[in-house]
Amino acid sequence: MKHLSINVNGLVQGVGFRYSTFQVAQELEVTGTVRNEMDGSVSIEAEADEKILYIFLNRIKSSPSPFGKVNKMDYTFSDDLQHYTKFTVIG
Repeated sequence: MKHLSINVNGLVQGVGFRYSTFQVAQELEVTGTVRNEMDGSVSIEAEADEKILYIFLNRIKSSPSPFGKVNKMDYTFSDDLQHYTKFTVIG
């Protein structure tokens, strides 16, 4: 298990990006959170097997929302697990 922190910039608010991310997380059995930030970006915290997290990351890079567009994405992997039990949309 690994922890993945992602910050996504682009057309990611008001286009169903958080809900689409939630759907991808459910499909891949990823736990964590997704939330809008005040600067217009979206932050994602995710936990799963490292191989699954790379699949999740690639799905997010191509925008899970058909109306969204990812311009920039910063991410870091760590061993600092939060032990989430589900994936939650915040806000």
